[in-house]
Amino acid sequence: MDLGKVFENNKKWIKDKLSNNPKYFEELGKGQNPELLFIGCSDSRVTSEELMGLGPGDVFVHRNIANMVISIDLNVMSVVNYAVNNLKVNHVIVCGHYECGGVKAAMQSADLGILNPWLRNIRDVYRIHKNELNHIENEAEKYDRLVELNVKEQCVNLIKTAAVQKAYRDRGLQVHGWVFDVHTGKLIDLKIDFERYLKDIMEIYHLD
Repeated sequence: MDLGKVFENNKKWIKDKLSNNPKYFEELGKGQNPELLFIGCSDSRVTSEELMGLGPGDVFVHRNIANMVISIDLNVMSVVNYAVNNLKVNHVIVCGHYECGGVKAAMQSADLGILNPWLRNIRDVYRIHKNELNHIENEAEKYDRLVELNVKEQCVNLIKTAAVQKAYRDRGLQVHGWVFDVHTGKLIDLKIDFERYLKDIMEIYHLD
């Protein structure tokens, strides 16, 4: 890739934006007020604003390998707390995608070095749902299902946080689990039963 081309593309992008709205960057500089926090995968094939048809200022984005929400990851926890407590987003979305390299890597027996502790969290998802997954004979279908189950478990991890629980009580914040199908371009709503999950875990994870 010619990185010089990137800067040429940037100049064209600025020109296009200003031709449509001369105050475009002036308005961007006034701040942000997104309704959504989008937690997605770092995979280069998966976008966020583009696949939702949204633009700058509409969505706050965090991405990591396999769209994980890990309680001791200060990066994702800082993003969640800032988005929920400061930006006052009303929807938090965990979006996985089929053909996820992180999910596939977690199923390998190979030593992957620094990735091992990160991928162990996905292996934990497999362990929790091993009875269901082990009954799926088709390997591709098994990976797809693990992608979906991983999204659901990350939603549960969000629901365990004080920020999400308080925002739910104060203003009705909702957590959603989606999957992006790279083969068709479709967004699939897994229809996470947010209130049922919340009720199920509150005995142990309730935070005032």
